[in-house]
Amino acid sequence: MHHKHGAFYFVDKNHKWHNLGPEYDKALEAYASFTTQLPTGSMVSLITTAMPVICRKVKPNTKAQYDAAARRLKIIFAEFKPEDVKPKHVAQVKLALAKTPNMANRVLTVLRLIFCYAVEQQLVEWNPCIGIKRHEEAKRTRLLTYDEIDVIKAKSPPRLRCMIDLLYLTGQRVGDILRLPRSALTDAGIAFKQQKTETRLVVEWTPELRAAVEAAKALHTNVKALTLFHTRTGGPPAYTTVRDQWRLACERAGVSDANLHDLRARSITDAQEQGLDPQALAGHSERKMTERYIRQRKIPLVKGPRKLSTKTG
Repeated sequence: MHHKHGAFYFVDKNHKWHNLGPEYDKALEAYASFTTQLPTGSMVSLITTAMPVICRKVKPNTKAQYDAAARRLKIIFAEFKPEDVKPKHVAQVKLALAKTPNMANRVLTVLRLIFCYAVEQQLVEWNPCIGIKRHEEAKRTRLLTYDEIDVIKAKSPPRLRCMIDLLYLTGQRVGDILRLPRSALTDAGIAFKQQKTETRLVVEWTPELRAAVEAAKALHTNVKALTLFHTRTGGPPAYTTVRDQWRLACERAGVSDANLHDLRARSITDAQEQGLDPQALAGHSERKMTERYIRQRKIPLVKGPRKLSTKTG
């Protein structure tokens, strides 16, 4: 694929350029349709058939992650038949994606589920993913400083600046902010139904939160849309587009090892420090889930023993 003028392109053998779109994951899927055939019995055919079954009962956010992993698998195994995939190939995939362990584990999970489906449908005799361990995912400890957030905002386009404020002030996930409906702006605050957990909560208004929402409303005064953030056509912005804008802003600001999700961690950590309820803000059903986001912890002040006198009488 070639990246040019904000979009990805495939150049065929006749030197004709085919526009695959601006989003990398969708461009990969389109690229696969140009460069692979889909004969019955191919891995690409198996993945295409299995995914609707695998995703039938999963949450929308999980489905989006599984779909992204499936697109990668179609590229990786474009020339394979299901019976040709061996444990060594699965191990090679794990090693190739080692720099992004979260993504690697997601790809391994989807591949395992695909072969579970294939075994049940009697398309293969065994699952080659059995015995391949997942990467250990270390808990992220990065806590963005306020100075870092400010300098990233200074290098961001207007829409991203508004998103950064809302991500911090609400403590919600990126996807829930991108698709935030205008109808969620209630008298009490912003009403969320989290896509990942379907948890409902209302983040109360503060002067800072109202100002961030008003700034977001002012971005597109000529377009009527159902969501607070939207493109020129009225639909919500793509996550990959916002993520790429964030990465560029971080580069320009000279801030390394920072991602959009760190804003949720900063928000939940600050809620803890300010005596608020971080678990309620995060929308978690269990406290241990919230603990993964709390980066800064108070060091306890403890007393040691005093040396007792050995004299008697």
